[in-house]
Amino acid sequence: MTIVDCAVYEQGERSDVSLDHAHEAYLRDGAFVWIGLHGPTPEELDKVTKEFNLHELAVEDAIKAHQRPKLERFGDVTFLVLKTARYVEPDEIEFGEILLFTADDFVVSVRHGEATPLHGVRTKVEGKPELLRCGPMAVVYAILDEVVDGYAPVMDALDRDVEEVEQEVFAGERPRSSQRTAQRIYELKREAIDFARAVTPLVEPLERMTTGTTRVPEGLTTYFRDVLDHLIRLSQRIEALREVLTSVLQANLAQVGVRQNEDMRKISAWVAILAVPTMLAGVYGMNFEHMPELRWQLGYPGVITLMLVLCFGLWRYFKRVGWL
Repeated sequence: MTIVDCAVYEQGERSDVSLDHAHEAYLRDGAFVWIGLHGPTPEELDKVTKEFNLHELAVEDAIKAHQRPKLERFGDVTFLVLKTARYVEPDEIEFGEILLFTADDFVVSVRHGEATPLHGVRTKVEGKPELLRCGPMAVVYAILDEVVDGYAPVMDALDRDVEEVEQEVFAGERPRSSQRTAQRIYELKREAIDFARAVTPLVEPLERMTTGTTRVPEGLTTYFRDVLDHLIRLSQRIEALREVLTSVLQANLAQVGVRQNEDMRKISAWVAILAVPTMLAGVYGMNFEHMPELRWQLGYPGVITLMLVLCFGLWRYFKRVGWL
């Protein structure tokens, strides 16, 4: 059984309990049970489903674990989906998922992925008995707070990556590989989009929790509102980051076009310079009997000198107009 932890909390105090006796434990007034599962199989989740009468649709979502953040009600049970995230070098974000079944007397947390383990959350919230006295929604708040706080390092890492790309694009020196730079920008943009999909949809469920549309104790509303504020700021930062990445990508493509134009101008200028001696050599290479200065002793050095003078004149001209 992939039960990470199972305990009953009464008046903010913890007591260990087995799953077989969990039902008896939370029947006591003011007590609730918190069961933590990690990556359970359908067979392993079936016992918990029967014990707490969880809805089959929510259980199916908990097994598949590929849901967007959402908040749903199934009778007396509230079903909340959270996406966890952690930054993995280089330029990659690893996502996980936490699904919470919450009622007046129990919390079942189902975790998928390695990001944001809940052992630290349990330890932290157990150190605040006054918070646990508010019931299962105190656990929901603690998990939400940990998940949202975990978004901040990911956001900071993305900011650093974008700053590196900006410096590479606007450094003024020709990058070693414009294609590699554009590829990295595109990969960062994809990561930012995936991160936004994990963060932004969670705003609406939290707003519902803070406006009284769910059964959040009055003493916890302020705590949920604080998490919501952090989440909104993160969502705004992600949106701004995506706009910056779009601008950087466009600037990179524009610089590539400018460099290509510069290269074409240089190539055209050298072609024009080399066309002069090619033309003169071609004319005198036809070896007609009656040609200007054909039998003149200084004809050959004169033509060579003419070629050099014309080539130098063209070179000076293209240099002055910025083609070379």
